Parts: sequence; structure tokens; C-alpha cells
Amino acid sequence: MRRMFCPKCKSMMTPVEGKWQCKRCGKSRKSDGKEVIVTDIKEDQGMLVIDEKTDTLPKTKAKCDKCGHNEAYWVIRQTRAADEPETRIYRCVKCSHSWREY
Repeated sequence: MRRMFCPKCKSMMTPVEGKWQCKRCGKSRKSDGKEVIVTDIKEDQGMLVIDEKTDTLPKTKAKCDKCGHNEAYWVIRQTRAADEPETRIYRCVKCSHSWREY
């Protein structure tokens, strides 16, 4: 897997429209398909919703409150201060309902 750092200026590259781009020097490269690029994180009724390819995310056993299915994709995000625990965000494999745990 390639690194997220610019080969030209060594700055961190950020995801822009499905590819990696350096904001310092402007160099860009396509994703090699092994990386998960979060394209949009937005608020939906007070809950974080992750808009990305879910088929590359890890799965775990977690019961969906909406449909009762027992498997969900998951990611971890630091949504509060660094000295507080991270937030686990789940998305049901069956119905795509999202929820979070602190």
C-alpha cells in the first residue's frame, strides 16, 4: 500500500474526489484501491454518517436496533477532545442504519 505522503514535498496528502492530493505543492495520485477514502462526513439528525465504500471496512458482530441484523461495518473516530475515548461508529450490513458508541 502506498503512503499518504507527497513524494515531491513530503507533506501529507488529503483525499479529494476519490484521489490523493497534496495541498502544499498540488501533486495528486489515484488511490490504489486498497485504501479507504472518506469522501464526506456529515451530520444527520445529530449522528455522524460516513459516506464511503463500506465493502472495504471491517465487520463485527453488533445488533442493529432498526432491523435486528447481527453484523455491522465499523470505524473509529476521535470526535471529542484527545484526552477522551474515541467514538465507534457502526453501519448495519443489511439496512445501512448507522449508530455510534462512545
